[in-house]
Amino acid sequence: MTIAIKNVRVEDKLFQNRYLVDVGRPHITVRPHETPSPSLLALTRVCPAKCYEQNDKGQVEITADGCMECGTCRVLCEASGEIEWNYPRGGYGVLFKFG
Repeated sequence: MTIAIKNVRVEDKLFQNRYLVDVGRPHITVRPHETPSPSLLALTRVCPAKCYEQNDKGQVEITADGCMECGTCRVLCEASGEIEWNYPRGGYGVLFKFG
């Protein structure tokens, strides 16, 4: 008996999730900085939802829409005070389709 395994990309699974934006109340903020630390720069590469990016001035910014609340940014930057992270208000944030 042969079992067929279908290759599914992570991006395709993540697309199934939905996100309810709490307009004007992001649950993550990046503290103002002139030059990003190595940890902030790392967020532009390791955030699975690709929420962090560098702007034209070289500073790291976040677009919290689509954040999966995985905690990667908290591990890298919260203790140093470079970001402020809170859970979204009830009813907002990521809505996982598959639990």
